[in-house]
Amino acid sequence: MSTLTIRRAAVADALALSLLGASTFAMTFGPDNTAEDLADHLKEEYGVVQQTAELTDPDYLTLMAYLGTELVGFAQIRRKEAPPCVVEESPIEVYRFYLIQAVQGKGVAIPLMQAVCAAAVEIGGRHLWLGVWERNPRAVAFYLKVGFSKVGSHIFVVGSDHQTDWVFTRPL
Repeated sequence: MSTLTIRRAAVADALALSLLGASTFAMTFGPDNTAEDLADHLKEEYGVVQQTAELTDPDYLTLMAYLGTELVGFAQIRRKEAPPCVVEESPIEVYRFYLIQAVQGKGVAIPLMQAVCAAAVEIGGRHLWLGVWERNPRAVAFYLKVGFSKVGSHIFVVGSDHQTDWVFTRPL
């Protein structure tokens, strides 16, 4: 396997993040959503304009994971008001944590999560929180494996579909 490199994203990475985010989301959640809801969500969340805005927002930090020269995943953390079930001090949200299917289970996720934890501490976090779709058992198992605990749930909207995300937290 090639060497894993994780670096902070820059504005010049907006297109790559847009493409990887949209393709990964569509591959993971497309089969469980209508084509219309999926298209609406991808348009709202993964355009170059949206990614540029996130990359220039001081409340967001994006990490990109490469195997050799291939972009294989990324993670975004952000400062955002947490749902009421998150009562921990100084929480930072893991907003996105995406890996291409070819590297899932190949040793990329844990180093990427370690980088997320280090970055969250750098921006003042003492805890991480995230929402994960209740119907995504692989992601749920990973988050439990790396020290997250379920503390509640909240609604995540894909197009017009209101779905239940389980909310997890972990200390840093």
